[in-house]
Amino acid sequence: MATGEFEMHLNGLQNLVRTLIMLALGSILCHPLCAQQAPYLPLQRSEDGQAPLSFMRPHYCIHQAAGAGLTTPPISAFQPTQIRHAYGFDLLSNQGAGQIIALVDAYDDPNAESDLAVFSQHYKLPAAGTSNGFFRKIYANGHKPAANANWSVEISLDVEWAHAIAPRATILLVEAASNNLSDLLKGVDLAVRSGATVVSMSWDSGEFSGERNLDNHFVTNGVTFLAASGDGGTGVTYPAASPDVLGVGGTSLTLDSHGNYLSETAWSGSGGGLSAYEHQPLYQAQFGIPDDSRGVRGVPDVSYNANPGTGYAVYDSVAINGASGWFQVGGTSAATPQWAAAIAIANSMRVAVRKPSLASTETALYSLAKTNLKGEFYPVNQGSNGSCGVICEALAGYDFVTGLGTPRANALISALVSRP
Repeated sequence: MATGEFEMHLNGLQNLVRTLIMLALGSILCHPLCAQQAPYLPLQRSEDGQAPLSFMRPHYCIHQAAGAGLTTPPISAFQPTQIRHAYGFDLLSNQGAGQIIALVDAYDDPNAESDLAVFSQHYKLPAAGTSNGFFRKIYANGHKPAANANWSVEISLDVEWAHAIAPRATILLVEAASNNLSDLLKGVDLAVRSGATVVSMSWDSGEFSGERNLDNHFVTNGVTFLAASGDGGTGVTYPAASPDVLGVGGTSLTLDSHGNYLSETAWSGSGGGLSAYEHQPLYQAQFGIPDDSRGVRGVPDVSYNANPGTGYAVYDSVAINGASGWFQVGGTSAATPQWAAAIAIANSMRVAVRKPSLASTETALYSLAKTNLKGEFYPVNQGSNGSCGVICEALAGYDFVTGLGTPRANALISALVSRP
């Protein structure tokens, strides 16, 4: 197993109502190549005893498939036609036309567009580049950030699989100057100003006491914000903890011999649980979530295949630990951009019938699940992400590992289009 190391800076937080005024320096090891999850070290505490506002972790994980090379996709990796068929996207003629999916990531991937072209050509997807307007790259700080091989894998994953699910949508890659949360939030704000109706965030940090003061970055009418719930098993992270963000957990997907959906179990790496700081939103209170006597936010809201062992083919030409080419990649950051693509398709279909883009998407999803959970989701009720009883177990209805479940895309998207 190879390991990579990159410097992580930590921001302390003291009175977010006024301003971010503390900055601390630390380091953390990142293990980008692993079979289950990317481990990380505990963060030091700031002067006031609170966990500091850290630099964000990307949530991909490269699976080392037996016998796989780098010149062709691993045969064990899912390809676009398989996933589109498994979840029912191939039953929809709409592919996201007219929508902008913003993918907010840290640092620069210099080969993002050319790698997307290789991926699209290999899988016979529509071309997406700056020349035809279906791919754009912008910089949150107004200038190109430094390149970073770890984040280039994340960017390739986000870009290629958002395009795989919604190939007629425009991919807007927003590159932040660093993986500092304040830099990434600048990227989120720029994505909204640039016309995105869906904003995908495949990164996180541990929760911190002032996080509610940052939730306003995720409140824009007609824009859906999504975030990976983490790959470390049970535990809640930010920004997926925000009630204004659709938190996306992970599963392990199994197909039958004909490529049809067979079953899913909870992925052991899927992050989730009860927030330490965020209040329970009305949509969860009305639906009813288990073991929540304190009335706090439950994470995740939904899920999608994320186990690296059942991961996705990704092409990345920026060498990481000396390797470049085709990889099998998983993690909740593989799930998040694909859920973003699903929302983009729903918005495209809504625009076609003269309806606005979805607002309060979380409320819409819980409302639909309340009346027809099994008709619009694949409920996941087997597996766990730890040994903590109800909080760690996949259950009927809502659970803290897979949320409401994974999408029956054709039914769920049609239902979202039918809403006012």
